[in-house]
Amino acid sequence: MDAPPSRPHGSFRAGKKPQPLDLSHHYSEMTKHRVPSKMKEYYKFFQIPGIGNLAGGLPNVSFFPFDTLEAQAAKPERWTPTPNHPGDSDDSAISKKLASTTLSGDPTVATHIGVPKAIKETDPLKKVDLESALQYGLAQGYPPLLSWIRQFTREHLHPNVPYEGGPEVILTCGSTDGMSKTLELFVDTWVPEKDDPRDRPGLLCENFVYGNVLTQAAPRGVQTIAVEADEGGMVVSGKGGLEDVLANWDYARGKRPSLMYTVTMGHNPTGIVLSLERRKEIYAVCSRYDVIIIEDDPYWYLQFPSAETGEAQSRSLPAPERKPAPKPAKSSGYDFLDSMVPSFLSVDVDGRVIRLDTFSKTVAPGCRLGWITAQPELVQRYLRIAETSTQQPSGFVQSMVAELVMGPDSSADSEAKKAFAALRSNKDRANFTGWKMDGWVRWLEGLRGQYERRMNRMCQILDENSFQLKTGAFANSSDGDWGVVTKTQLFDFAWPRGGMFVWIRMHFEKHPLWHAQRTDAPVVLDGTAMSTALMLFLTRKQYLVLVSPGMMFSADDKVRSEIGWAYYRLCFAAETEERVDSCTERFAAGVQRFWRIKDVKVIEDIINNPPFVAESDEVMFGNLGTFAGC
Repeated sequence: MDAPPSRPHGSFRAGKKPQPLDLSHHYSEMTKHRVPSKMKEYYKFFQIPGIGNLAGGLPNVSFFPFDTLEAQAAKPERWTPTPNHPGDSDDSAISKKLASTTLSGDPTVATHIGVPKAIKETDPLKKVDLESALQYGLAQGYPPLLSWIRQFTREHLHPNVPYEGGPEVILTCGSTDGMSKTLELFVDTWVPEKDDPRDRPGLLCENFVYGNVLTQAAPRGVQTIAVEADEGGMVVSGKGGLEDVLANWDYARGKRPSLMYTVTMGHNPTGIVLSLERRKEIYAVCSRYDVIIIEDDPYWYLQFPSAETGEAQSRSLPAPERKPAPKPAKSSGYDFLDSMVPSFLSVDVDGRVIRLDTFSKTVAPGCRLGWITAQPELVQRYLRIAETSTQQPSGFVQSMVAELVMGPDSSADSEAKKAFAALRSNKDRANFTGWKMDGWVRWLEGLRGQYERRMNRMCQILDENSFQLKTGAFANSSDGDWGVVTKTQLFDFAWPRGGMFVWIRMHFEKHPLWHAQRTDAPVVLDGTAMSTALMLFLTRKQYLVLVSPGMMFSADDKVRSEIGWAYYRLCFAAETEERVDSCTERFAAGVQRFWRIKDVKVIEDIINNPPFVAESDEVMFGNLGTFAGC
């Protein structure tokens, strides 16, 4: 086993947190040769009061064609939360919470926000206007929004990071961009035609994984190393577990993997929330084998405390034992955040965790806005990459999000405010103070409530249709007054503890045509064929529902061929509120009907002649898969 990096002598002095480890031995060759942008370093001179700028190639703000950016935005209390703890299930607790967090008026009515052209504000952390947002800026992000996200991350989301100084943040164009920069930071591209197989880089992940990450890694020659997972997430010990994979690594396959990718809160696609206990076990192995953990958590706020109890009630099982609420060493200041399973960052004594966050699921995917949280030295390396690639995310988006969560500065130039107000109708001139931190957390609570209720409804419908009952008569005519009922389980699943997906295990092996000989080829109807046929069958007009096959999320060909065909991922987020239930019911009806097919040629026809939904069809297609497996 390779020796892990050693700590500097004295880094564990009494009463002090350890310094994060130096991980530079993991850097790619390109990362090692990056230097700070001279142009970006020069920007500090622009901040000198009264400086005459004849140096920078900046277009003049007066020529920008936008005088303001304006929008109608939701109030943070628009959606109703769900309880943070199973014991808070009574309506009075929710009512009390709502009463204490309602800001003003009707919570369903939108409020007007806007970003003016320019304000007379010298503090860059308070200056939210088009003059600053639409100009060339710093690669780490728009200063007001960067400062707000840093505060949220360090003080509220991850207040218990155990290394000295805590983490830093840098803005990204979403988690896909964050992952792309992470691969650039650590991976030297491996080319099979010219490079030694022993030098091939590897990426550890669960046996089912978000597929776009594999697509990002593949062109760099990165091989995916699938680690076994169970109902609690990535397995640590035993055959195929993380310890087994790393301890018994065959170096003829390539370098022992030094990167691990995982979605730990509402895993995509399985819906698992990784417990704190399992995190500690995984982290200990990663520390021992010097593995960097990439924690991609777009669904972190979607943890469903009602799932375990709801599952038991739906299936007439004994009520689960009530677990004590987690008590973090340092509170976030919000019960909602304190009730969440914490990030890998909460146990990151080495500074080896890189966390990818995004506004895609909390605001909108089209924002293309997110951030990376990591130890300061790594954030500096991300900055070097951003300076010569994406620079910072869109100024339009950053300024509007900043205005939404921060609100206008009360001390800002009054003349600019008057000019901005003159552009708005009387109806829209209600004072908007911004969500602030309280409003932002309240918005997240409401979103969790909406998605949790959708999840509960979908799972209840699925539970009601997971078995197929068939009646028949006894062969003995003397028993003619009696019948026989057979009960076949078509699928099973665990109610997701978080995220946006239900992960269903289909029991194709119980289908009457399982492994039947095909008439159009010298093969049998195996799992791949049955999975493909059912997926296509569900898109026919009487069902019109789309699901994502498990083969799409299989980490490698072995997983795909052995078990990938047995699963579907259903998304309860993409469809409208009115159609979630009906789409789930159509899925269930389609599965029931599919199990009554007894002619091999019918299955072959489904596979060979996939349905086409004409544009003139009046029935809307139900999307329980979400596009491209996202």
